[in-house]
Amino acid sequence: MKFFQRLGRSIMLPVAVLPVAAILSGVSYWIASVTGGNVVSTFLGAAGGALLDNLPLLFAVGISIGMANKTDGTSALAGLVSWLTIVTLLSPANVAGLLNIADPETVDPAFGRVQNVFVGIIAGLIGAWCYNRFKDTKLPDALSFFSGRRSVAIVTAGVSLIVAVALLFVWPVVYGGLVAFGEWIATLGPFGAGIYGFMNRLLIPTGLHHALNSVFWFDVAGINDLSNFLNNTGEYGVTGQYMAGFFPIMMFGLPGAALAMYLTAQTKRRKVTYGIMLSAAFASFFVGVTEPLEFAFMFVAPWLYLIHAVFTGISVGLAALLPTRLGFGFSGGFIDMVLQWANPLAQNPWILLLMGVGWFFIYFFTFYFFIKRFRLKTPGREDDVDTQDADNIGTSLSGYHGTAEKFIAGLGGKDNIVELDNCATRLRMEIADVSKVDEHALKRAGAAGTMKAGGHSVQVVYGLNVQFVKDAMEDIINDRTERIEAFRGADAGQTGAVAGLATAVGLPNVAAAAVAAGAAAEQRLRSRGKLVRLRQPLAGRVLPLSEVPDPMFAQGTMGPGVAIDPTGDTLVAPADATVASVFPTGHAIGLVLADGVELLLHVGVDTVVLNGDGFQALVAPGEDVAEGTPLLRFDADKIRAAGLSPITPIVVVNDETARVEFA
Repeated sequence: MKFFQRLGRSIMLPVAVLPVAAILSGVSYWIASVTGGNVVSTFLGAAGGALLDNLPLLFAVGISIGMANKTDGTSALAGLVSWLTIVTLLSPANVAGLLNIADPETVDPAFGRVQNVFVGIIAGLIGAWCYNRFKDTKLPDALSFFSGRRSVAIVTAGVSLIVAVALLFVWPVVYGGLVAFGEWIATLGPFGAGIYGFMNRLLIPTGLHHALNSVFWFDVAGINDLSNFLNNTGEYGVTGQYMAGFFPIMMFGLPGAALAMYLTAQTKRRKVTYGIMLSAAFASFFVGVTEPLEFAFMFVAPWLYLIHAVFTGISVGLAALLPTRLGFGFSGGFIDMVLQWANPLAQNPWILLLMGVGWFFIYFFTFYFFIKRFRLKTPGREDDVDTQDADNIGTSLSGYHGTAEKFIAGLGGKDNIVELDNCATRLRMEIADVSKVDEHALKRAGAAGTMKAGGHSVQVVYGLNVQFVKDAMEDIINDRTERIEAFRGADAGQTGAVAGLATAVGLPNVAAAAVAAGAAAEQRLRSRGKLVRLRQPLAGRVLPLSEVPDPMFAQGTMGPGVAIDPTGDTLVAPADATVASVFPTGHAIGLVLADGVELLLHVGVDTVVLNGDGFQALVAPGEDVAEGTPLLRFDADKIRAAGLSPITPIVVVNDETARVEFA
């Protein structure tokens, strides 16, 4: 399941670009159908087709990036190399030469369909595997130019050659089997239509549905349902039976599923989920392009996808049984329904609308029930939605190498970390010796929690800035620490020493880099240490940080600032700012001021233990707030009753030399 969840996440990378492309292609088709074609329809069609027609290639690159242990352009190149190698070798012209066939026109038609999503996924997995396995390969000195990442594309090409040879014999069998199966179920009437609808959806993940479609929509077995409907050359009441049942699913059923996935998403992920689901549902309803929605859940919740395939089969079979027929030229969306409504072969298309309303509610309630009941990881419900607690923030919201060093030590050292990856809020790792993981040290370093998922897998929950911690850890693990030290504020003397040493040993480029780094650090030092003047955000007595009964704040570890012993109960914005974070327990808020200053406003000491009792957040992350805007309310009496201090520190977390004053 871990593999398929990662594969599903990787697939979302190319799928995210499809809704707009689908809409462009659909509008182009609509304009062309009404006007007979013009410059606008041609332009829009080409723009949309640029992506839709190359979906397998997008999968090859996107999956290769997503399945790689580290986000790296080398893996994308490997996926592209694998795709080009396989589809070029298996093109009809090359197959004719390989099999000594005189006329390329007589080559098995399966090879005319080799550019499909199934092969794209295979190519992406090959590219990612070769990258993960060979990116650190060291070759003999004579071949050292090809060591490391330069070897990945070469190895990928070799592996792809082997896979292409296997597909040369396997692919025609798979394709031919699907065609034969389609010809058989065509003899079963409405029941066969239902089986076809089920198999059509079931084969979407591999792209092999095109082979099945050719049997029913085109003239492979004499059915030619699509062409006969569009050309009005079929039989009224018969032609269109293999297309009509898709309209209710694409226009109503899948949007109902999208609504269910949105409503079951975690509250903090709903904004992101809303954008994904809305655009995908729009593409499904208007244009009939369902991949953006289907790929959103087919790998992370395969049982839901199986249910979707069953529902599609029932819809197609039921439409074939009822006196309703309708066809499409592009897909089963609103645009095609409007265009084909008046087609002479269209029979009672209004029945499809009634079916659609029913399918909307069936999909919505089914998806909602299964997602909640079985805690399925559909979009917005992934494991990576946990957030970091305010008391576990590291030394800065923007400086992560100190945290990274502590994490590496807590994980048993660099050599104990076999693989390092991250999702939205978690480090995901493979650890050689799990017994060396010090959960308490990780907690002290800023981790909100540590999970040992079994075997050698370890996850460390950090927060929304986990990507930066992971990058910093990779810098340290790969000994890329020179630039870290340069930007930690080395003085001019240190910089000069570095530059002089580099020059002495014959490394002028390093010397120049050191001088540039030193100049940049000096410029930053000149710009730092400024006075941060704020409105007092809370009524009460102003105190120096040294009087806060918490050494993390009192010693300035969290950053410079001041504190307030409150007499009021409402914390307001001390300046115009953007809300960077609102912590789950409601006791702390992070702000980013217009000039980039990052503030932490932490109500009370150790108040995280109240688990939100007595706190009410009044804003959400991402909001722009004006000076004086209420941020949160709290009950100081509850804090004191719990034996805690309500003293509230206001600290700058990204400039250790800053000075804070209230106007």
